[in-house]
Amino acid sequence: MKKLTGRVSQKRGLPPGVMVHVGEKKLDDVKILVIEYNEKEYNICEVKSLAECKSAVKKPTVRWINVVGIHRVDAIAEVGSYFDIHPLVIEDVLNTNQRPKLDVWDEYSYIVLTILHFDDEKNEIIPEQVSIILFRDTVITFQETAGDDFIPIIDRVINAQGRIRRQGADFLACALLDSIVDNYFGVLEKLGERIEAIEDEVIANPQTETVNELHFLKREMIFLRKSVWPLREVIGSLERGQSPMVDENTLVYFKDIYDHVIQVIDTIELFRDMLSGMVDVYLSSINNRMNEVMKVLTIITTIFIPLSFIAGVYGMN
Repeated sequence: MKKLTGRVSQKRGLPPGVMVHVGEKKLDDVKILVIEYNEKEYNICEVKSLAECKSAVKKPTVRWINVVGIHRVDAIAEVGSYFDIHPLVIEDVLNTNQRPKLDVWDEYSYIVLTILHFDDEKNEIIPEQVSIILFRDTVITFQETAGDDFIPIIDRVINAQGRIRRQGADFLACALLDSIVDNYFGVLEKLGERIEAIEDEVIANPQTETVNELHFLKREMIFLRKSVWPLREVIGSLERGQSPMVDENTLVYFKDIYDHVIQVIDTIELFRDMLSGMVDVYLSSINNRMNEVMKVLTIITTIFIPLSFIAGVYGMN
């Protein structure tokens, strides 16, 4: 239930723009990875402050700053001050219970969405909020934990794979969004396997644990819908060119991401309908089992009623 409601009460009574971290501390310290590149060369440095990174690229086309760990308000505020980001945007970055959205400002666009991972040990979905600030030639990403979601993008920059080194910052933001959305399919695949297994159990041998599992999966579907459904509007706005930071040549790639989001939403709705149907099947199976028990008891009663009648008649004085 914590995943659905969050901890918005931590900001109760505070004025807008106050920088307070809302959420759990998932790392000990903040790490900043700065990647600068153009078509011919690139430079990567990991620092604790932006002032520590010295560029080794002449006239970089794109600068990507990935900030991992957002619990330290002073470090996030330093990044915001360095790029003159509005305090309301920094407030949203620090609040890990944000709804996926797109805010368009004069000098940049702010995108917030959720990365989803499936924990095989706990058998549940682990969410992580990601904020993306897109400038004309710079992309800033804020992550809660140091996962491997963006490693394929970094490899593409290092190895000059595809067209990422020949495109601008908007294409980098598009690649990051595409990587996050594609990861949703892996989560849905894991949930689909669990739903398929519990479907057979509901029909063959329904138990109390079965209905508990069904209710748990229904809550996960509700959380998935809450995390993915608003993303349709976000990607749709980018695909329609509502952000001035996105060039016209990049719009077609956002359209492809939009199609993937629609596919994810359709799968989520399908799973929700399947789970609702399985609850009905479970209740029907329980009723059928009860009817079988009553049938046996009725047969037994039918056999003993005449015997009881005879014993009662001949037992009278």
